[in-house]
Amino acid sequence: MTHSTRYVLLVTNTRRDEAVVAAREAARLLSRFGISALISSQDVDGLRAAGFPLDKVGVLEEVQAECEIELAIVLGGDGTILRAAHLVRERAVPVVGINLGHVGFLAESERADLVDAVTALAQGEYDVEERTALDVDIFVDGQVTFHSWALNEVTVEKVAPANMVGIEVSVDGHDLTSFAADGIVIGTPTGSTAYAFSAGGPIIWPQVDALLVTPLNAHALFARSLVIPPTSSVMIRVDEAVSPGAGRVWCDSSRNAEAPGQSSVVVRRSAKPVRLARLHQVDFVERLVKKFNLPSESWRNR
Repeated sequence: MTHSTRYVLLVTNTRRDEAVVAAREAARLLSRFGISALISSQDVDGLRAAGFPLDKVGVLEEVQAECEIELAIVLGGDGTILRAAHLVRERAVPVVGINLGHVGFLAESERADLVDAVTALAQGEYDVEERTALDVDIFVDGQVTFHSWALNEVTVEKVAPANMVGIEVSVDGHDLTSFAADGIVIGTPTGSTAYAFSAGGPIIWPQVDALLVTPLNAHALFARSLVIPPTSSVMIRVDEAVSPGAGRVWCDSSRNAEAPGQSSVVVRRSAKPVRLARLHQVDFVERLVKKFNLPSESWRNR
């Protein structure tokens, strides 16, 4: 691949034929603006199997030391956007999604807008919005055994389908409550429309600086969602006295690790936000109505 001062990472859901076709089109469009497309090594096999012209692109892991990436353009749904955010985490590269999934809540554009979207992105016609992310550590006998991060949520969940997991919740070092449950979600405003939403938690506007704590099917009278300050630290202790067995920590439903009995899971706001590229200034209410197909027409006008 010829050297260029401009690089864009394409992250594709290679299991969807339409996403691979869209990635090929996006790469062609970028080349017209003198921009070299990169792909992740994670996508090489899937793209090769789908007939994508790999000779037209570079591989991120092979050239990342020598280039500065402007953007990560995602062809897929929210899961692919989360994967892209992980790929560029250390570079603070803005991520923009072109939805080829189902809801695509994080996506900025739809498939029909691909040409206009890529053209605008190539010409720098976008703003960057920062979203709160989470850091998580698992402590066993006082030692950190796992460290990761999440954009949507960190969950502590039961391992065996027939069992529950014992959970003790502390906020800022103060004991709050304990119960047996399927698990618990510690989420961001971005994640309030994801797992926490399915569990009955509130939707939090992205502009609201806060964290969300939502129990998953807790066997308790007090099992409400909590909205807490963004500076708060949440500790979840896996309590074998409440329910025997270990738990498992999941970060955005992808990266995971065991949380054995008597371990502690500490979640706090990350110092490093996730950067999302925005082409359109759309009010969050409009995004809710569109993505969830809400019956927003007033009864007075029916």
